[in-house]
Amino acid sequence: MSLTDAPLAALAAQLADKTVSSRELTQHFLDRIAALNPTINAFVTVDPGKSLAEAAAADAARAAGTAGPLTGVPIAHKDIFCTDGWRTTCGSKMLANFVAPYDAHVIQQFKAAGLPSLGKTNMDEFAMGSSNETSFFGPVKNPWDTTRVPGGSSGGAAACIAARMAPAATGTDTGGSIRQPAAFAGITGLKPTYGLVSRYGMIAFASSLDQAGPMARSAEDCALLLNVMTGFDTRDSTSLEREKEDYVRDLDKPLAGLRIGLPKEFFAEGLNADVAAAVEAAVAELKKLGATPVEVSLANAGLAIPVYYVLAPAEASSNLSRFDGVRYGYRAPEYADLNDMYAKTRAQGFGAEVKRRILIGAYVLSHGYYDAYYLQAQKIRRLIAHDFAEAFKVCDVILGPTAPGTAFKLGEKSDDPVEMYLNDLYTIPANLAGLPGMSLPCGFDSRGLPIGLQLVGNYFSEAKMLNVAHQYQRATDWHVRRPEGLS
Repeated sequence: MSLTDAPLAALAAQLADKTVSSRELTQHFLDRIAALNPTINAFVTVDPGKSLAEAAAADAARAAGTAGPLTGVPIAHKDIFCTDGWRTTCGSKMLANFVAPYDAHVIQQFKAAGLPSLGKTNMDEFAMGSSNETSFFGPVKNPWDTTRVPGGSSGGAAACIAARMAPAATGTDTGGSIRQPAAFAGITGLKPTYGLVSRYGMIAFASSLDQAGPMARSAEDCALLLNVMTGFDTRDSTSLEREKEDYVRDLDKPLAGLRIGLPKEFFAEGLNADVAAAVEAAVAELKKLGATPVEVSLANAGLAIPVYYVLAPAEASSNLSRFDGVRYGYRAPEYADLNDMYAKTRAQGFGAEVKRRILIGAYVLSHGYYDAYYLQAQKIRRLIAHDFAEAFKVCDVILGPTAPGTAFKLGEKSDDPVEMYLNDLYTIPANLAGLPGMSLPCGFDSRGLPIGLQLVGNYFSEAKMLNVAHQYQRATDWHVRRPEGLS
């Protein structure tokens, strides 16, 4: 198998037996980025000098016998993670020239494991979007059809993996921002249990919902990446203090006896017919592997989008108050006084979607509306989590579509925010409950666009979800297919 298409374990094996060096491997993907990024726009920042220096250090570690399992395998990082010495923009004009002075915990983990960075991937501004069209650096194109979106907000990460510009990438998921682009780009992406991966150095959108996770071509690759990413971090008050797990350990377990919950609310009106057929075919495949489908109900799942678009903007309005032109980031060039500087800096530095969410957040937190909106949303959030708890009494994992449809045309939903928000209909409930979820490819629609299958597990059941996904991927080949026309 070529370096371009090899899974992480195969790349690591080639590095271990010295078939290839990390410098050669990293240069291979840098060459693909140079050739394809002008079309796809998946990367915001690439620094070959830094990448190759990290690769040389990985080669030295292998020569010295101090290498870890993935040392020398290059990876891309979503441009939301502060990375020492690298431009870290969050897809915004506000941070277009910001060079981070320290590493996020996730970046530290990958550096310690010896994985060179290929660069920083494009994203919706401050992770606010479902199409990667809100980025200050322009939209990312879907490698399967460059007239279509790759999903968001981790669209750059998803597109660079689908186009084979990187073997894997980091992403973040606040309401589906790993899983939905994974579905649109035909790759595998996992959002861990809230608190399992530290948020330190990850530029905040909605702190009670944000979670970092791995994006790659297969469940096995995601398991290997999750082994690196997780770990307790004293600098993040929501980081969970628990023993590290080996997420590869259960990949080969048979699925006999597994109970798969099928929420009737996820197969109702609004679901694209091609998506429904592909998901039903995936259920049939899992039945062949020994799993048993069980109907469950998530009665309050339909309220997830209105709840999310009260809570997430409320937290965003607070988190983004720090971008005021005083300490770092963009500052308006002309202003009359301090208040005028604040107003002009934020008006010029933020894009339309970010401004919309800041305004909504400030409104729902304001005196007279807090009880009516914010408090009510928190109560419904608890009901959604309770629905999941009841469902997991009769099933081991919950299965459904990742998104109601497949990748839509660039600009198609830009003028209708509500239509755009509905793309996250099936992914948001897991974030509100803090549960792990993942998306994996399960077919193509009539236009040849990838379809995503979503798995949601109980708290800390990542290994079980990865087992289900891996067994499904051993029986199918959707995850190894790649867009035509990319050499």
